[in-house]
Amino acid sequence: MTETLLRDATPSPSATADARSTKTGAWRWIKVWDAPTRLFHWALVALVVTSYVTARNGWIDWHFYAGYAILTLVGFRILWGLAGSETSRFSAFVRAPGAAIAHLRHVMKREGEPETGHNAAGAYMVLALLALLLFQTVSGLFSNDGLFTGGPLADLVSGEVSDQITVLHGLSFDLIVIAVALHVAAIIAYAVLLRQDLVRPMITGWKRLPPGIPAPRLAPLPLALVLAAIAAAAVFAITRLG
Repeated sequence: MTETLLRDATPSPSATADARSTKTGAWRWIKVWDAPTRLFHWALVALVVTSYVTARNGWIDWHFYAGYAILTLVGFRILWGLAGSETSRFSAFVRAPGAAIAHLRHVMKREGEPETGHNAAGAYMVLALLALLLFQTVSGLFSNDGLFTGGPLADLVSGEVSDQITVLHGLSFDLIVIAVALHVAAIIAYAVLLRQDLVRPMITGWKRLPPGIPAPRLAPLPLALVLAAIAAAAVFAITRLG
């Protein structure tokens, strides 16, 4: 299954036809999302759901495992945002707040232009989700269940501090749910107002774009594996500090 997800998706016959017609000025299919970014996205979705289910059912050990995996993914995404593919780099899609506001105004007027990767407003959603998930997972390292189990770093702080962090840990998940709801609402709004499908490119990697937009530079898979290993090693080391 992992090999299937990591294998680059091939464009459909219509995509091949569009590519041949580029010289005539027609829209064509471009590879915009690399396999590591797509795998990160969908693995994160599955792990957040897993984290919620395990917490609700009191499966605390599995809850911690899900948290460690999420923290590893967030660490990888931060590294990938610094050294990965062009569409995944923070420097390529994070712009001034004014650009995000202007973009939203265009969307409401149904004047949005196709973007190679994240748009100016979506960039801040990405940053917000990463920040919330980072706080959620790090706070979980210091939290406790109020009974017998505590995070691997809970002993490094007092019981009172651990209790306070536990409360914030729960509140941060509520914020994550709100952020995810806004994210889904934005996807629906783009589909309705601009007729832009943002889900398919994150599944296949390919996006149909107008002529004149160059294909982004995609980083090699070995680099992603190295960065993922670094993130995993860092999380493993952190959990052993207690």
